[in-house]
Amino acid sequence: MVASVRGSVVDVRFAGRLPPIYTLLRTGKDAQIAIEVQMQLDAHRVRGIALNPTQGLARGMPVTDTGGPLKVPVGKGIISRMFDVFGNPIDRQPAPADVEWRTIHREPPPLLDRSTKSEIFETGIKVIDVLVPLERGGKAGLFGGAGVGKTVLLTEMIHNMVGHQKGISMFCGIGERCREGEELYHDMKAAGVLPHMVMMFGQMNEPPGARFRVGLAALTMAEYFRDDEHLDVLLLIDNIFRFIQAGMEVSGLMGQMPSRLGYQPTMGTELSGLEERIANTNTGAITSIQAVYVPADDLTDPAAVHTFSHLSASIVLSRKRASEGLYPAIDLLQSNSKMATPAIVGERHYLLAQEIRKTLAQYEELKDIIAMLGMEQLSPDDRSVVGRARRLERFLTQPFFATEQFSGIPGKDVGLKDALDGCERILKDEFKDYPESAFYMIGTIDEAKEKAKTAKGPKAADPPPKTKDPVPGPATGKPARTVEPGANAH
Repeated sequence: MVASVRGSVVDVRFAGRLPPIYTLLRTGKDAQIAIEVQMQLDAHRVRGIALNPTQGLARGMPVTDTGGPLKVPVGKGIISRMFDVFGNPIDRQPAPADVEWRTIHREPPPLLDRSTKSEIFETGIKVIDVLVPLERGGKAGLFGGAGVGKTVLLTEMIHNMVGHQKGISMFCGIGERCREGEELYHDMKAAGVLPHMVMMFGQMNEPPGARFRVGLAALTMAEYFRDDEHLDVLLLIDNIFRFIQAGMEVSGLMGQMPSRLGYQPTMGTELSGLEERIANTNTGAITSIQAVYVPADDLTDPAAVHTFSHLSASIVLSRKRASEGLYPAIDLLQSNSKMATPAIVGERHYLLAQEIRKTLAQYEELKDIIAMLGMEQLSPDDRSVVGRARRLERFLTQPFFATEQFSGIPGKDVGLKDALDGCERILKDEFKDYPESAFYMIGTIDEAKEKAKTAKGPKAADPPPKTKDPVPGPATGKPARTVEPGANAH
């Protein structure tokens, strides 16, 4: 029976054998309140954390031992559905049929079953595949504030996952706002990707215990598709910091001594327990993209440090690029990947990526000089660098299938070979006489020729006059370019 209630912490007395750690207990009216055992206090009492609100719970109420830990449904019937941490559907549809219930507390794949082969996870998005290649079975961090395109980027990856990997996408919202969760559900439905994905939410208003376990519950579903169906799974987590934050709340409620900056002393173990289950095996792979919140932009924060150690790639979204209409608004110099080595991506891809970064970095250094003195004061070599960099920036934009209904521009899925060929030809100045607008929001580089023919202004064969130079002028320091077609479409 219930011995004491202190918020989400519930002590339960048993006359006989105590339930093991992580066992799920049920109490309250119609057994609606779930309690997960966290510690055994003595020979007759256990302490647990409630996964639901404890309103109405009182001392002396009977408690039922379910005989096992929290379980969630797995099977083909869960595809296109939305669940809470208990595996209950929250999309106003009947419970899925033909499902199996599995515990959320599972061990990572053994070393013998893991694949040691480093493979690239192709997304069909030029800028990611060329400059920030993702690892199949790896983890990538997505850094960005509000309104810079995180959700659009995630939606596009889910869309392209179907074509490139023939797999399933799993979205896990940890501490997600209810409004954002509902918007995402309708966005996915409108984009036509819902039949190939599963969604699970531990919403912001739920107790810390539920938010702390929703990541493990989503992983259990993802592991079914990897291990039983032998599919590749794209796992999207928003936000991994909220998982750590929920663990901190649970730790404080359980009376554990906090460590540095108030974090739980077991933070590293808890995060590793989640991250190590995201792996590439001989039967399939779970590739994860995780939104990461960095508290006060402090990269030395313990939560950020522990998270970075698990990531194989970092994708940084730039508000400046978003304001210029350069979508996807990925910061080309700040983003990086551990996969961008000659041994993994190949010598040609590696050298091209290095040359692109070098060109963009040189352009970044020249921007101040251009703003103060103008393009006329640059040497011919520097002018060539600026032209190449601006053409590359625009070529690495891409119309998305997820935004077709808003922009009116058909989405493009570009293979890695075509993306590399386009960048290589731009770096060789093959298109130096083409207007920059010809490279904006296209797929392969061959589309630039067609766009240049129909573009107004100078023909493709004639260099644009200096009076219409698209870089900032010396007098005002403001861009003198006209807005490219589709720049405001996103």
